[in-house]
Amino acid sequence: MFGFLKGLGVTLSQLPKKKVTLQYPEVKPEWPERFRGVHRFIPELCIVCNQCARICPTDCISLSGTRGDDKKMRIDTYDINFDICILCSLCTDVCPTESVLMSDTFELATYDRDDLYLNMHWLYDNELSYERNHPDRFETKPEPEKAGDA
Repeated sequence: MFGFLKGLGVTLSQLPKKKVTLQYPEVKPEWPERFRGVHRFIPELCIVCNQCARICPTDCISLSGTRGDDKKMRIDTYDINFDICILCSLCTDVCPTESVLMSDTFELATYDRDDLYLNMHWLYDNELSYERNHPDRFETKPEPEKAGDA
């Protein structure tokens, strides 16, 4: 009987507290800034150094590029197989130009494993989506002062 009253006391003490359960997926939680979801990719910044593919412990990144007329490497393909990716973020740590970054997207459930093989166009769309959803996380560069202003 004492155990029943003790349990009832614990239950009653929780009633006035704020509910912590969210009705996911209708109500999504606010993820912290350093939350690691799937990758986002900025093709313009990539110099095809291949460091991300070399450091990946699961070999889930493949990329290729060609040298342009200006002797700079340009990315042609950048694919990540999220079937085997462990989201360790080592690829983002070694990227010298920060063209590979982590996002807060993590919902990749699918019926077909081939759908988890994502290319740079999907990753770039993920970058654009991240920028739209988190404009506060991107610095706004101040306008350079024109000569004669002061």
